[in-house]
Amino acid sequence: MNSSITGAKTPLAQADPEVWSVFEAERDRQESTLELIASENHVSPAVLEAVGSIFTNKYAEGYPGKRYYGGCEQMDAIENLARERATALFGCEHVNVQPHSGSQANMAVYLAALKPGDTILSLDLSHGGHLTHGMRINFSGLLYRIVHYTVDPKTEVFDMAEIRRLAHEHSPNMIVTGASAYPRSIDFDAFAEIAAEIDALLMADIAHVAGLVAVGLHPSPVPVADYVTTTTHKTLRGPRSGLIMCKSKHAAAVDSRVFPGTQGGPLMHVIAGKAVAFGEALQPGFKAYQQQILRNATSLAEALIERKFRLVSGGTDNHLMLVDLRHNYAHVTGKAAETWLEATGIIVNKNMIPFDTRKPVETSGLRLGTPALTTRGMGEAEMRTIAGLIDDTIRSEGDAATAKRVRSQVRELCQQFPIAH
Repeated sequence: MNSSITGAKTPLAQADPEVWSVFEAERDRQESTLELIASENHVSPAVLEAVGSIFTNKYAEGYPGKRYYGGCEQMDAIENLARERATALFGCEHVNVQPHSGSQANMAVYLAALKPGDTILSLDLSHGGHLTHGMRINFSGLLYRIVHYTVDPKTEVFDMAEIRRLAHEHSPNMIVTGASAYPRSIDFDAFAEIAAEIDALLMADIAHVAGLVAVGLHPSPVPVADYVTTTTHKTLRGPRSGLIMCKSKHAAAVDSRVFPGTQGGPLMHVIAGKAVAFGEALQPGFKAYQQQILRNATSLAEALIERKFRLVSGGTDNHLMLVDLRHNYAHVTGKAAETWLEATGIIVNKNMIPFDTRKPVETSGLRLGTPALTTRGMGEAEMRTIAGLIDDTIRSEGDAATAKRVRSQVRELCQQFPIAH
């Protein structure tokens, strides 16, 4: 609860005013800004309470019924509840709720399924992939031989014929699909067909679209992939953490690579938060929430296109979109646009776009997403307003008077849609 609203002082505020002042500053930042980073969201008060709970006090190395510490009765209960709810949500055969992050979920799968030096076919980072899909200086690129596929230079979507050609040419041990910046639906069945043709394993990383998958608004890889990994935040609106789903035949190997393979004691307070979030996602209202995320993304994309912004692939099928600044503002980098927008209270992230010629620290694009705005209760009308504010800010190129005006409008909008605490 916000002590600045209630007038009460929390234990933290009393014990450490210096730290509390940073908390209050961050609370104000989140309350008074528009969060358009596609990988971020606002959890419910119930999830927040669970993650900050007494479950943080307990070590529980191992798995339910097979712990290396005493006193784990409630640890077993909460982990089993998280497992059961995740299984019901995604219809998977086996689930491991212990990974601390999506990256560690991916690491555990690779270690369970592959040997160092094995070949992985995956999406290039600059075309929407992820660090753990084979970036050269990431553990995935250091341990495995990586062959990347890209999007088609004309359509900016996956060219399944080219991906099939690469698969047959390089005979990867595993094909990885999923993305961190791909605005279109993914045909997991098509990837599964290619994997079957070359006797490769298939891993789908659904970190960004997990919430959409859970309610049937995006194709699910669970029936066809050997392994499915995800984060539990983003569209799923849970705590920052990871999750692995797999076929039963892979369960023992996956579990052993999570613990003791890559992690020690699980973060039980975070697993408690996952259990709460999965329970929320199983409620009927969660599908309506995901539908609104999609409507908002479509509305924001259309409004930006009307204002002559070019979107990678021409639009979006999911919760995010990529703005190619080169079309309207060839001299403006993503870094500059991100900085200008943050000054007005609009939070985005610079992002590489397919075939980008700029460096990753600069980029020619922006990634925008609608989950957090939708959580606050905003709809299509607000998306159109926000598109106008984005356009005004970038067009002014950081003009102070424009920034002041837009910042005022952003604050007014945020006050109309407060974050639930």
